[in-house]
Amino acid sequence: MKCLKCTADAVKSTTTDVTDLGDCLIIIRNVPCYKCTECNEVMYTGDVIRKLDAIIAKAKQTLNEISVIDYEKNAA
Repeated sequence: MKCLKCTADAVKSTTTDVTDLGDCLIIIRNVPCYKCTECNEVMYTGDVIRKLDAIIAKAKQTLNEISVIDYEKNAA
């Protein structure tokens, strides 16, 4: 895969996704991604984006001030 930002190679990796909802900060660790070897840009597949959206929607229901969630344990 090529980076959408600088066109260098992007390799499979994992990252931490942070979503700020204003009154709640949701941190999702171990998110599968493609990461650029040059500029470190992070890219998600459509499937990962859908799962992230579902995890965030579920986390909104509890609305703690800060939620730290493991992707692997919650993406099913």
